[in-house]
Amino acid sequence: MNNLSNKKILLIICGGISAYKSLEIIRGLKKNNAQVKTILTKSAKEFVTPLSISSLSQEKVYEDMFNIENESEMDHISLSRWADLILVSPATANTISKLSSGSADDLASTVILASDKEIYLVPAMNVRMWEHPSTKENLYKLKNYGYKIIGPEIGDMACGEFGEGKMTEPNKIISEIDSYFKFKEKNKKYKALITAGPTREYIDPIRFITNMSSGKQGYEIAKSFRDSGFETTLISGVTNLKPVSGVNFINVDTAEEMYNETIKNLPADVAVFSAAVSDYKVKNYKNEKIKKKEDLNLDLIKNIDILANISKHNSLRPKLTIGFAAETNNLVNNSLKKLEEKNCDWIVANDVSDKSIGFDSDENQVSIFYNNNKRETLDKMKKSLVAREIVNRVINKLN
Repeated sequence: MNNLSNKKILLIICGGISAYKSLEIIRGLKKNNAQVKTILTKSAKEFVTPLSISSLSQEKVYEDMFNIENESEMDHISLSRWADLILVSPATANTISKLSSGSADDLASTVILASDKEIYLVPAMNVRMWEHPSTKENLYKLKNYGYKIIGPEIGDMACGEFGEGKMTEPNKIISEIDSYFKFKEKNKKYKALITAGPTREYIDPIRFITNMSSGKQGYEIAKSFRDSGFETTLISGVTNLKPVSGVNFINVDTAEEMYNETIKNLPADVAVFSAAVSDYKVKNYKNEKIKKKEDLNLDLIKNIDILANISKHNSLRPKLTIGFAAETNNLVNNSLKKLEEKNCDWIVANDVSDKSIGFDSDENQVSIFYNNNKRETLDKMKKSLVAREIVNRVINKLN
């Protein structure tokens, strides 16, 4: 393992009998030249001591929410920004419950809630606690939030019972984290371009034609590419969403502007065209506000087809070109037709007539149509998870 060298790992140790294994985790990370800082929860101090941890990590152990010696440092912010990755091990049933509800009542939970880094949870608990419906529901929520889970394993427990809930061994945990950094480093050579949100086609200076796209799915795809190590560009129409940090963010208005910015930012290894581009624009734009009349007729002409133009471009076409299709009927036939006509590699389609997965929803259910005549339909899930599923398939394809 050589992918952990100089990486900054924040280890959060919670109060469970498996807490003693955290010492082995620290030893293993330090052996691989990682820098390790540690937060020890109040209950964890019943199982391991700050002295034993600091002697291994060679770093201060953080315990209290507000330390008068470091009050100006705002530990919950500085620690979350310092880390390249946060590891919670062991993650008890209580910790999992707190995190799923967004609780922030101690330093550990506050740091996690304030973090913008990858967070790994290593569950460890009694088999009955692990199998309890509330634990399953909490884990489902955390996975939707983007947390990664390692384990647990099946085996003998400290309580004398046997079953699933045993904490994964330190060497496997370290190997998993090493693989994460290897994965990110490998993907740094790739460039991703994503379009998102609606476009506006102006009738006069204050009126325009647009659609109901929120941009949420495209923004989540951009985040997922960023988190996977890609050099990422997001070209977005006007939305209510905040720009995605860590990506090259470009805001546009019209389809023509989006097309021009797309051309400027090519070539790319993969382009995902999730924007809802207006199919038509006004033929005769008025430079002054149109006054109210009895009737108003608009002449519309076809807009530039960004996906088709890029997919059929001889020199700028990305290695992998992915289009989106928002359909209200005949999803399969319309998607297959679009796949062929646009000359793209994949079409990601969803039925926007279903309001629970349509525009502005936080959830989505998509079908992916491939140009090798294969198709798969994903389960209904958070758009962040849909993004991760799409990006994982892109990575597999590129590799």
